[in-house]
Amino acid sequence: MNSYLKVASVFDKIARKAGEYASWIIIPLILVIVMDVVSRKLDFVKSWAADITIAYGFSPSFIMQDLEWHLHGVLLLFTFGFGYLYNSHVRVDIFRENASRRGQVKIETFGLIIGAIPFLLVMMYYSWIMTYSSFTQGEGSESQVGIGYRFIIKGALVIGFALCLSAVIATLLRCIAYLRADADEIPTIEKELQFLTGEDAMATLILQQNEESLEGKP
Repeated sequence: MNSYLKVASVFDKIARKAGEYASWIIIPLILVIVMDVVSRKLDFVKSWAADITIAYGFSPSFIMQDLEWHLHGVLLLFTFGFGYLYNSHVRVDIFRENASRRGQVKIETFGLIIGAIPFLLVMMYYSWIMTYSSFTQGEGSESQVGIGYRFIIKGALVIGFALCLSAVIATLLRCIAYLRADADEIPTIEKELQFLTGEDAMATLILQQNEESLEGKP
């Protein structure tokens, strides 16, 4: 079991650290958005930007617009795995919520093996093809005065899906360790599995269901 948890901690650290560092992108993203909005409202700034476009062949306005979705895309892609580790993604799984903790781990394990890992591998493969194609074609911005080298932002897709895969592998290894663990080892593993429904929440859910069933009886 310890070997599973040690390897899981390595994959966990990769996704977690990447997410923590990537979260700082929100600051330059906010600044770029503010600058873009201000530049659209001030006439002297628009005139200055037009002069730069004429003189140098690139537009500060279009560059900021491209940079907005570039930063936004990197922020989301690099934090998907981080979000999964903290169970911050939306879950619609009424069957899992009613299962025991061991049942929840089994469902999560099945979902990761059948759904998450194949999906992420496929997305990484096609993202790489798209990135390589963008590089060989010299793809740039849709605007001739925007940001070029479009392959860089498309390469973020490959990295983002890889980071998410790292988080998934960490969780899968912990699920396997949980299912194979002795009773005294389970509480330690449960602390690392954020998707588990708390015992208090489970007890409240069962109590509510019992009350509703009693109210429905004549």
